[in-house]
Order: sequence, then structure tokens, then C-alpha cells
Amino acid sequence: MTHHDPPEATQPPTVAMRDVVVLLGRFPALAGFDLEVARGEVVLLSGPNGAGKTTVLRTCAGLAAPVSGEASVLGLDLHTQRSAVRRRVGMVGHASGLYEELSVLENMDFFAGACGASGTEARAALERLGVATRLGDVPVGALSSGQKRRVSFAAMLVRRPELWLLDEPHSGLDQAGRDLVDGLLSEAAGAGATVLFASHELDRAEGVSHRSVVVTAGMAGESGG
Repeated sequence: MTHHDPPEATQPPTVAMRDVVVLLGRFPALAGFDLEVARGEVVLLSGPNGAGKTTVLRTCAGLAAPVSGEASVLGLDLHTQRSAVRRRVGMVGHASGLYEELSVLENMDFFAGACGASGTEARAALERLGVATRLGDVPVGALSSGQKRRVSFAAMLVRRPELWLLDEPHSGLDQAGRDLVDGLLSEAAGAGATVLFASHELDRAEGVSHRSVVVTAGMAGESGG
């Protein structure tokens, strides 16, 4: 995906955060954080480790609760409607999110069933991610890190999320896998989904994003388009 202009902001933003505070214990992981992401936009979160990038993603996923500020995802209030948010977003984080003792196909059938997708769709997602058919019966715990990453993406893909939340999406992947992820981001945005992702691989990440937002000490600043 080449760097290009973001979509026209003709609809309400997918993500709207204003003066948001999120605590980890007593520590403010986000301290007055502002962010707005339009539908169909691909936005990179950059910044040093511990700056709050993962907390932004987890908050948008409905996994971390803001203690103050205005925050909504897909028009749903992150203070009161987080369970509804979780049904409409997909997240691939540092952990695979998969059941290690179950096979690849058992994992995919579980995630497909949870969102009303078919087994055919689950297998199509695996094929899209280049997961070999022979791996279907292999327990996830026996896969390489790159294979797990591909299955995690497939499990998210089958859910057809309206908002993709990705934490270091290229991590653990070979060159072919990284190129595949870039293609998926382009396809998702082209189909009207929104992508918010954190990455340290700035040369690659900036090439697939419409703009970047620098996160520093729990606050945000635009880095450019």
C-alpha cells in the first residue's frame, strides 16, 4: 500500500477521544489523551516504549476503561458500552490470543462460531493468511511465532471487524508475511474498515499509513501525513 491521502471525513469518526485518562493501577498510562480517527483511515501510533501506545489500543478495544474524558468507538461510549465495542472490533496484540492446546482449525472454528461466521469462511481466512492446510490439525502451541501471528490475523479477519487494532503487526513475520500484512491493511481500509496500529518499524509503517500520531508520556501529537 502506497502512502496516499486519507478518506474524506464524511461520517462520524470511528475513534473519538478527548482529554482521556486511563490508569494502570495508580499510574496514568494516558493523561489527557486526544485522538480522532476517521472511517477508512489507517493511522500509525509511534513513540517510545511505555509511552501509552498499547493502552490506546486496549482502550479502543474496550479492554481498558477510561476514568475521565470523552471516548467513543464506532459511536459507542467507552465508559458505558465497552462490551458492545468488543463485538465490533478486532485486536492482534503481542500475545496470540489463541488457545494453545487447541489445533489451528479448532481455534478458527471457535472464533468463527463466536461471530456467526461459517467454517468455510474460517478456512478462507487461513488461506488468505498463507497458513498451510497441513497445519490445520497442529496444536497452536507447536507453531512458530510467525505461524501463530498468521493464525491470529486469520482469527481476526474472520470476525470482519469494523476497527482493526494492531500492536506491532509485523512482529515475528518473515518478509512475505510482512508484505501480506501490508496488503491486508490496504484491503481493510479500501473496504471501509478503520485501522489503528502501533509500530516501531517506522519506514514500513509510515508507508502503509495515512498519517502518524506520536504518543509520548500518555499524550498525543500529530507527526504528519
